[in-house]
Amino acid sequence: MPSLHNLAAPAKLNLFLHITGRRDDGYHLLQSVFVLIDWADTLHIDTRDDGQLQRHDLGPALPTDDLCLRAARLLQKESGTSQGADIHIDKQVPWGAGMGGGSSDAATVLLALNQLWGLHWHRDRLAELAVQLGADVPFFIHGHNAWVEGIGEQIMPIALPAELISTPLAVLKPPVVVPTQAIFASPHLSRDTEAATISLFLAAPKCFGRNDLQAPAERYNSQINQALEIMQRRFGNSRMTGSGSAVFSWLEAPATNQSFTPADVSLDDPSWAGRLCRVLGRHPLFDALT
Repeated sequence: MPSLHNLAAPAKLNLFLHITGRRDDGYHLLQSVFVLIDWADTLHIDTRDDGQLQRHDLGPALPTDDLCLRAARLLQKESGTSQGADIHIDKQVPWGAGMGGGSSDAATVLLALNQLWGLHWHRDRLAELAVQLGADVPFFIHGHNAWVEGIGEQIMPIALPAELISTPLAVLKPPVVVPTQAIFASPHLSRDTEAATISLFLAAPKCFGRNDLQAPAERYNSQINQALEIMQRRFGNSRMTGSGSAVFSWLEAPATNQSFTPADVSLDDPSWAGRLCRVLGRHPLFDALT
């Protein structure tokens, strides 16, 4: 049966995240820049002719019915195919980090099965389907760094300066998992940040804006504050991504010999995760799974 192995599912970071308002239905309006980074899960997918969908965890155990299986089941239903799949996941991106790891896995499953099952749907059609799985999944389907607005559904590719892509980031993830709903419901969340423009962002992309979700997340758990302070002391800048709990810092120079782990900031607790990352120009599977 056809197979695709060593498929990357890269994480993302929000370089900033502004909440600019709230709709009558309760959904928050946002502006953000999503960037793909080279911290990634790896998937191996084999097709089956019995219609069954099975997931096999090569690393940490995932929830029984995760986004990967939901994505495969949704595509199977919408396409009417009788084929199934074995989905093997080597999970490296920490979950509950605000880095979109589960959404990226689901997008890679959709892209791979679209090819393996011989559907050859257009990327836009897959993205429309992906909305049912979560707001971040279409971003990974499109595969470009992007300016994001609305409730996350307005995704515009953005060309980042070469200097930004060449500068490493250190990412640190404390053990705490932050429930997104609790952060958006927080009375400490600012919901009236003035709308920005792409040109304003590009004028100072490393330090533009803020993450409006950071203040309520810091109040939710002190580990986020601890992570931010550690990174600020070490690198002179720090910001939370998404709704947390991972934080990131830009390094001063695009040196190639640097490394970063929690041990580098005197954290020997194995429940913390961290590594040095780089921004990707686009999704590593963009050309392979079109």
